[in-house]
Amino acid sequence: MSDTARTNGNGNAPRLSGTVRIVGAGLLGASIGHALTAKGIDVVLADTSPSQLRLAIDYGAGRAARDDDAPSLIVVSVPPDVTADVIAAELDRFPAAVVTDVASVKLEPFRTLTERGVDLTRYIGSHPLAGRERGGAISARADLFIGRPWVVCRDEETRPADLALVEDLALDVGAMPIEMTPEEHDRSVAITSHVPQVVASLLAARLASADEDALRLAGQGVRDTTRIAASAPELWVQILGANAAPVVEVLDALAADLATVSNALRAPDAPGARRVVAETIRQGNDGVERLPGKHGQNRRFEQLVVMVDDTPGQLGRLFGELGELGVNVEDLRLEHSPGAQFGLAEISVAPAALLGAVEGLQERGWRIAGATNE
Repeated sequence: MSDTARTNGNGNAPRLSGTVRIVGAGLLGASIGHALTAKGIDVVLADTSPSQLRLAIDYGAGRAARDDDAPSLIVVSVPPDVTADVIAAELDRFPAAVVTDVASVKLEPFRTLTERGVDLTRYIGSHPLAGRERGGAISARADLFIGRPWVVCRDEETRPADLALVEDLALDVGAMPIEMTPEEHDRSVAITSHVPQVVASLLAARLASADEDALRLAGQGVRDTTRIAASAPELWVQILGANAAPVVEVLDALAADLATVSNALRAPDAPGARRVVAETIRQGNDGVERLPGKHGQNRRFEQLVVMVDDTPGQLGRLFGELGELGVNVEDLRLEHSPGAQFGLAEISVAPAALLGAVEGLQERGWRIAGATNE
């Protein structure tokens, strides 16, 4: 199984049984705990921070550990710089349990453990592609993983029953398990997660010294491209350091592309300069087209922009009338113009539904600001 291993069914019965031990009660660990306890699974929480542990337990992510605990599955959810240490300790302490981790880098802990001579027969690295800008147990959510990819890294020593256990974990929290090697995973997240974080942070850093008048003009574009810049520096120092080689490869290529565009714009009327700029934008179009859409589908939607008065109940009325028209909202973005008493609701719909949505909403008195292909 090289792609999605299995799809989550509609039933609520858990696939996992027995006790699941989660080491690390932060955002990911506590969110896994919430999702599993909601299915009636016995979840044990452990954390080196007593206050973090108590908070996660108080919020209902699991229970405190007991001396007689015998977990069938252990999920290590700790910072990258201690992941290998905790995996080794859990393998040693619970010789009958399968151990997985949810660190965002997979090759570095595997190499570290291998170099130490740790028996990794019962270890299977994994990584849910989900998160929030805010961390900690207080930000945890049971629905954090729904519809998100969950990479599972097997090797030739992985036993089928152990692999199924980790995949069942992903399915029980609503995620979609995908099998990759550690190398494939780290190269993939370099381009889809780690480099975007660096780029967003660099762009957002330019805003720190920008004039107030300039910031007043900020629209959805700059907000979209800098949203993840609010992430924790301490965590990203560890992530980027652990996955440095693939990240540097992409950053070097990106730096070369930036230099090409900069040189073209130094003399925008020079022969070929406009072509460089046009090709850059076109290649970006091509890249965006390759991103999977809703539910991982490679479907493109039409974009409907509706002007919404900034008064209570207007969004609810808009969604209700779209429902009456039989139009499913595939995606939504909201934008407010500074000082304006209305917002723009950018709604993605299936191409076949666009005309009916436009005509139906206009008949109901809505102002349409635009209708375009995404």
